[in-house]
Amino acid sequence: MAPPKNRRLGFSRRAHFGLFLGYVIAIGAAIVALLLLAISIVDPRGFSALRGAALDVTAPVASAGRSVVDFFGGIGEGIANYWQAGSENADLKQQLAETRRELIRRQALDYENRRLHALLGLAQAAPDEVTIARIVGSSYDAPRRLATLSAGSTAGVALGQPVRSPDGLIGRVIETGHWASRVMLITDGASNVPVRLVRDGTPALAVGRGDGTIDLRTLEVGQNPFRRGDVVVTSGIGGLYPPDIPVAVVVASENDAAIARPIADPARMDYAIVLRVYQPAASGPLATAQPQPVAPPVAAPPPPTPHPGQQNNPRYQPALQQPQPGMIAGPAAPAPAAPAPAAVNAQAPR
Repeated sequence: MAPPKNRRLGFSRRAHFGLFLGYVIAIGAAIVALLLLAISIVDPRGFSALRGAALDVTAPVASAGRSVVDFFGGIGEGIANYWQAGSENADLKQQLAETRRELIRRQALDYENRRLHALLGLAQAAPDEVTIARIVGSSYDAPRRLATLSAGSTAGVALGQPVRSPDGLIGRVIETGHWASRVMLITDGASNVPVRLVRDGTPALAVGRGDGTIDLRTLEVGQNPFRRGDVVVTSGIGGLYPPDIPVAVVVASENDAAIARPIADPARMDYAIVLRVYQPAASGPLATAQPQPVAPPVAAPPPPTPHPGQQNNPRYQPALQQPQPGMIAGPAAPAPAAPAPAAVNAQAPR
């Protein structure tokens, strides 16, 4: 059936009941308020008791509501703090990275400063310095232990000159160009350096093994005076390397030899000092060597004259009659006197 035409739009029984209930509640609240007002005027003490009872009733509800509000407020504050902590953490990480980079840069500058100070002090203390050159390359991990310097013959570098660093001996020059030179490291298999033990001065020979270590061999076979941690320095014997330059430290002992590790590592150095040859005659050509004075010849004494009949003796050795080396010659025996001529009684002729 079609709805009546005079019915108002939006009208419903439920809306009417809600409106009526609202009126009832408003009227009831007004009546309660009037009663409470009357009680407060007539009996103030009773009204205070009612207020206390109402407070006791509403306190748990208020506490529960406050907890709910605090809970949701804490959630919001926690989320806000989380996002704020994340941003602050990112800022702190960035500041830490910048501080770390600055610390690394300062440490590198400090190391460079100390290394250059040591190199400068060594250059001032070395009277036989030729030049200071940068190590532009090294074959420290190759079969041949070689290094390249950024200085050549134009800077005074020549063959055979020793090369060292503030830590110790590096090697010697084996090739030169105008602006670069090549150095054979002391760990090369063809390197031989006369050294001595710092602890007791025992002479030895440092021979490269070609694997980054050095063999130490004493000059006397059957003796091994090396101990772990011993330091060897150049002895100056041979005239090529100046004495008292640190060479290596002993790391192991084997039979009558020892294995040592070089003190100066080219892989950790940037600069090196080229020194003059300790004794130039040791590395110069043999044809340019100064002639040595020759002692005048000494005339040998005449061989002794054997006694008659001694030449036929099988034990007679003329060589033993000559003065032997180291023998102190005694005074020469006096020559036998000539026999007097026999007296002849000459008879005069009659």
